[in-house]
Amino acid sequence: MVLTMLRLTIRQVIWLVIAASILGGGGITVAAYFTAKWLDARRTPPPMPATVNSDPLPEADPPPLEADERNNISVYERVSPGVVNINTTSFVEDFFFGAYPQQGSGSGSIIDTKGHILTNYHVIEGASRLDVTLADNTSYPATVVGADPDNDLAIIRIQAPPERLRVVPLGSSRNLKVGQKVLAIGNPFGLNQTLTSGIISALGRPLRSENGRTIENVIQTDASINPGNSGGPLLNSAGEMIGINTAIYSPRGGSVGIGFAVPVDIARQIIPDLLEYGRVRRPWLGITGTYQLNARLAQRLNLPVSEGLILTGLAPRGPAAQAGLYASDRVIQRGGQIIVGDVLVKVGDVPIRSNEDLYRSLREKKIGETIPVTIVRTGQTLTVSVTLQERPSA
Repeated sequence: MVLTMLRLTIRQVIWLVIAASILGGGGITVAAYFTAKWLDARRTPPPMPATVNSDPLPEADPPPLEADERNNISVYERVSPGVVNINTTSFVEDFFFGAYPQQGSGSGSIIDTKGHILTNYHVIEGASRLDVTLADNTSYPATVVGADPDNDLAIIRIQAPPERLRVVPLGSSRNLKVGQKVLAIGNPFGLNQTLTSGIISALGRPLRSENGRTIENVIQTDASINPGNSGGPLLNSAGEMIGINTAIYSPRGGSVGIGFAVPVDIARQIIPDLLEYGRVRRPWLGITGTYQLNARLAQRLNLPVSEGLILTGLAPRGPAAQAGLYASDRVIQRGGQIIVGDVLVKVGDVPIRSNEDLYRSLREKKIGETIPVTIVRTGQTLTVSVTLQERPSA
């Protein structure tokens, strides 16, 4: 309010000075001129002088990296050139549209300078075309060398110059510890050369493969694994492959911190067979049919055991048949005695309760090895020596 009254008074003074100049002559006109200049100076503050600093701001030194960060960077720089992106093309039959191509992707690890790449079987299963992209973005067609559906592993090969191939070193999965740091490199959702890290969350997990077999001693990790990571390496802090990333547990298809990797020691065992034969040569008992025994059935059949496998089929010239084992798909009653096929209760030192136990009992055995097999026949327990043969290819 005070400032407003002051302004009105000054304006009134100006008009009085101007009026007086008109009426009273030039002296007052000069006074009016300087009075107006003084008021303009009061209204408009003088401009501030511009300040110019030509010196650049000093750059701050980056903070030093932690030891764990340096390790992550080192592993990634050394190993990622050996991790590839695998693109697959398969043809799907549709009732309305006929056959149409379907694209898929996964990851793999170069295991030698001949162009052999280790990956998951489910990555390449059913594919009519395989294309591999290296870390330097060069691409090559690939062919399947060998596959092992039981362990969800496969080897493919590209014809690339050896100097372009960086080998991922194979470590060991024998002495792993829960809590140990791990890193995963792969191509989740097609995002090439992605690094994630975490720890080993658990060991010895069973995992069912694509063909229904159980893969033993699978590594569980919380390192982020997503679709597209399959077949890529799980690494220790030394940059060695300790597992092959295979599956995730997820209700919605994304990573929730539970991933699984096939132990690299399984890969080490089967790689020579895959390279030489294109399949894994496994020992075989020649048992083609079984029926799982339970306590209720054992009571009805008057059997002295409540667990085991009743043999219902044998390969005619297989190991079990040659060793004298008996199989029948019928229950026969002779007088007061009920006769069924031999009941398999133990193979070597492994108790047999299911077909999965039977498969597991032969996992560490070799073709040509003779092993004890324990059976129950007409109420008596017998041990028979059986020499293992190679399991026929499917």
